[in-house]
Amino acid sequence: MIENFQCRSCAARSGELILDLGEQPLANNLLASEDLAQPEPRFPLRLAVCTECWLLQITDLVPPVELFSDYIYFSSYSDAWTQHAAKCAERYRDEFAPSYVIEIASNDGYLLRHFAETNTPHLGIEPAENIATVARGKGIQTRTDFFSKKLAQELAAEKQPDLILANNVFAHAPDPNDFVAGLKILLAPEGRAILEFPHAVEMIAQTEFDTIYHEHVFYFTLTALEPLFTRHGLRITRVERTPLHGGSLRIFVQHDSHSADETVAALREEENQSGVGSLDYYQNFAANASAIRDPLRAQITGLKAQGKTLAAYGAAAKGSTLLNFCGLTAVDLAFVADRSPHKQGKLMPGAHVPIVPAEELAQRSPDVTLLLAWNFADEILAQQQVYRDAGGKFLIPIPNVRLV
Repeated sequence: MIENFQCRSCAARSGELILDLGEQPLANNLLASEDLAQPEPRFPLRLAVCTECWLLQITDLVPPVELFSDYIYFSSYSDAWTQHAAKCAERYRDEFAPSYVIEIASNDGYLLRHFAETNTPHLGIEPAENIATVARGKGIQTRTDFFSKKLAQELAAEKQPDLILANNVFAHAPDPNDFVAGLKILLAPEGRAILEFPHAVEMIAQTEFDTIYHEHVFYFTLTALEPLFTRHGLRITRVERTPLHGGSLRIFVQHDSHSADETVAALREEENQSGVGSLDYYQNFAANASAIRDPLRAQITGLKAQGKTLAAYGAAAKGSTLLNFCGLTAVDLAFVADRSPHKQGKLMPGAHVPIVPAEELAQRSPDVTLLLAWNFADEILAQQQVYRDAGGKFLIPIPNVRLV
C-alpha cells in the first residue's frame, strides 16, 4: 500500500506501487549546451494502480504549466501520425457530418486542417502558445488554453460542438473528473466526443515502460474508464483499437441517453478475463521492465567492446524515459537523430546526448542505432533505407531487444 495515496478518479485511498523508474528529468525538457552548468531538475517517476477502480497513475505530479506552456512536440513531423489524422478526419466528416468541431490539444493543426479545408467551423484548444502560433499561421482557429470544466462552460455558452476530438491528451490531464465534466458540459446533446490514447493493456502486455513519463499522468483501461464517465452522465458507446503508440484505444463518448454497442461489452469482457481488475495482473511489470533494461545495457556494452559505433534515432519523450532508466548517456551514444528542427541542436534530458538532423544518420553511418521511437519503427526503417543498405543496423528495445 502506498502511503498518502488518493486515486485521482475515484478518490479511493488504496493504491499499490507497480513500477519505480527512479528520479527522472522532464521528458520534453530538452537542454541547450549552456544549461549543463546548472543543476537539472529531476522528479520521482512512480507508477501505481488504484485497487478500487484499477486506474493506473503516476504518484508524483509536475504542474501542467511547467510541462506544456512552451512545448517542443509538433505532431506534423510524423508521417504515420499525419496520415492517421487525415484518415480519421475523412471518416468523421463522412460518418458524422459535424457542423462544429472542437479539438482539445490541437497541437499545430495536424488534424483540424482537414476540417478547415472543407470550411467546417472549428476551434483548436492548445495550451502551448508557441505551437498555437504555428497552427494559426495555417489558418486554424486556435485558442491558447488548458481544457477544463470552467473553459467548457465558457465555450458552451457560445456554441456546443457536435464533435469533440482529443488525441493523446486525456492521459495528460491531472484531474480526470474535471476533464470529463468539461466534456459533458461542452458536448451537444446528440454529439460525440472521440478520444484516443495508449491502451494500458498493451503497455502491460508488451512491457512498454517507456510510455511512462511525467506528462502521462494516467494509463487507461476500459475497466477504469467506464465508472469515470458514468459518474459524469456520459457513456462510452463504442471502442476501437489502433496500432499506434504501441497499441491504442479510440473511444466514442456520448451523453448517457445513448446506448453502448457490442464493442464495449466485448472489450469489457476481454479485460475482465485478462484480470485487469486484480492486483496479480500488474505485479510482474517491474520485473519485465528490468528484463528489457538489463539485456539492452549488456548488448550495448558488448557492441562498444567490439569497437562498434552507436547512435540513436528519435528524440521522443519515451526515449528520455528509456535512456534514463537504462543509464545510457553520451558516453554510450554519439548522437540522437530526429526530424524535428525544434529539437535539433539540443541535448536529451538527463542523458545529454546531442540531437542532430535525421539526415546525419546516413551521413555519419554508425554501426548500430538504438531506435528510441520504436512505436514508429516501420516508418523510420523505410525512411532510413539508405543507412540500412550501407550496413547500418537498428537496435529495437521493445517489446524485446533485437537487431534488425
